[in-house]
Amino acid sequence: MTPVVYLALVLSLGILAQWLAWRLKIPSILILLAFGFGLSISTGAQIDAYLGGETDTLLAVVSLFVAVILFEGGLTLKFSELKQAGVPILRLCTLGVAIAFILSSIGAAIIFQWNWRVAALLGAILVVTGPTVVGPLLRVIKPSRKISSIVKWEGIVVDPIGAILAVLVFQAAVAGGLQSAGSAVFIALIKTVLVGIVLALIIAKIIEFLLKRHYIPEFLESVFLLAVVAAAFAASNSFQEESGLLTVTVLGIALANQKSVSVRKILEFNENLRVLIISVLFIVLAGRIDPADLSSVAVPSLIFLAILIIVVRPASVYLSCLASGKLDFRERSFLAALAPRGIVAAAVTSVFAIEFGHAAHDGALAPEIAEQANQMVPTVFMIIIGTVFFYGLSARRLALSLGVAPPAADGVLFAGADPWIREIASSLHEDGHPVMLLDTRYGNIAAARMTGLHATRANILSEHVEENLEFPGINHLVAGTSNDEVNSLATHEYAHIFGKSNVWQIPTSDKDNHHTTSVATHRRGRICFSGEPTFQKLENLSSSGGRIVKTLLTEVFSLQNFFENHGDDAVIMFLHDNDRGLRPAEAGLEDVPPGTTIYAMVSPS
Repeated sequence: MTPVVYLALVLSLGILAQWLAWRLKIPSILILLAFGFGLSISTGAQIDAYLGGETDTLLAVVSLFVAVILFEGGLTLKFSELKQAGVPILRLCTLGVAIAFILSSIGAAIIFQWNWRVAALLGAILVVTGPTVVGPLLRVIKPSRKISSIVKWEGIVVDPIGAILAVLVFQAAVAGGLQSAGSAVFIALIKTVLVGIVLALIIAKIIEFLLKRHYIPEFLESVFLLAVVAAAFAASNSFQEESGLLTVTVLGIALANQKSVSVRKILEFNENLRVLIISVLFIVLAGRIDPADLSSVAVPSLIFLAILIIVVRPASVYLSCLASGKLDFRERSFLAALAPRGIVAAAVTSVFAIEFGHAAHDGALAPEIAEQANQMVPTVFMIIIGTVFFYGLSARRLALSLGVAPPAADGVLFAGADPWIREIASSLHEDGHPVMLLDTRYGNIAAARMTGLHATRANILSEHVEENLEFPGINHLVAGTSNDEVNSLATHEYAHIFGKSNVWQIPTSDKDNHHTTSVATHRRGRICFSGEPTFQKLENLSSSGGRIVKTLLTEVFSLQNFFENHGDDAVIMFLHDNDRGLRPAEAGLEDVPPGTTIYAMVSPS
């Protein structure tokens, strides 16, 4: 197989795995690993063959890819999330990491009978919790904002901490012990933290200055920042070994929290790049593992996996958050049952297995220690598969049973609280569907609250709404203000929260205008409600006595019968069935299957 064919297969299988995971609603890592193992077994092709045995090249590529992933993760972290979750995050990323490291190292030494150097290295690597796995799980679980912030911050912040800890363990291992390397390890830790933080803040200020003064054209912003991340990672590592991951993480956090320029487009670019990197890395790294190596460590790895899930994670969460007063028992229990490992654990393990091999070749370590380090790679992949499988299946159910996530996510966020919105929202609310209304006019908000609706006086486009308000059970946005431009902007801004398929707006008043005077189609959300009624038509229908009717369509009573009864000017607004839940009706609605309940506004006549 030629290198071009191999790379094309890796890329194609990676994207196919991501699509299958989306369709089947399962973690993509499971399919990526299966494809990686399958490609290697069926073709015998491995990335090492195309690199001429140059493991240093693979090490460099993997490290750089991980740096990009952590930078993207840092861009998603906002300091505003620390108001509620700051103390738990600090404890989990310090005391929790220490507890997990000690317990994991002891468990690895006992179960695998490895040298303390290898066992401690594995313990250091496994303190990470996989942000690339946690993110998709959070989108499915939809826990409270506080829990979501804790899990997200922990997953991203502990990754460089785990990598730094692994470096310190490696230095102690090569030096012959902690006593021999005591001062060197301490100095290395201080230098790593200083270089990582100071360099990141300096680079962040330079980037902020360049973007604010528009010295970087818009079409170059994303790739410019990608190049800066790579340069910062390399420069940081040249100043202090393995400080680069901390540098890029802090760089992402610093850029995410500055107020001078927007990094939304850069974040979107990096999110897409992250999907590509994860798809390629998992298939490539999984393909390097011999199935015989997996089977040789299968039994002890499963025992170790059980210890990680049953003992290590609960102990690190409960002990680190003990008497903090910021988390109740239900929240601690959920956090104790969510610690999947992902691409960072796999990549760092592969890197240090190579490093141990180099150290053994140079005579710094015994050959049997390097052999044990090689066994870490299949072990960690077994841990990744096991934790993703276990937490992926149990986390949603546990969140529901503990009450830290809403039972259903088919609610609607309405931008606007005009009379017609209050009427349909009240009908949905009465049937148990979560609804939330946002409006800047106090009269509309007061009227909504008088009817028992959850309404907040705020601008849908404000930073406050996106960063501070929670949307429990909400899965759709319907932008229904009288301002078409606000509606279009709202659907654009909230697509990354609810997904492009779940952001809707009412038909615009300029829908029949010439393209030179109407808003471009690609700048709008999905158009909702049958018959394409404008804001003015809906307002007139409501003010003239229009009412909301709820009708179950059957084999006998079809959509056509509904319009015959209520007239062609009836507006179907929402649909609900057992398979797809509640959703806005599309503007081009032509047919509705039996068994669907429709919510429609009809004229009083």
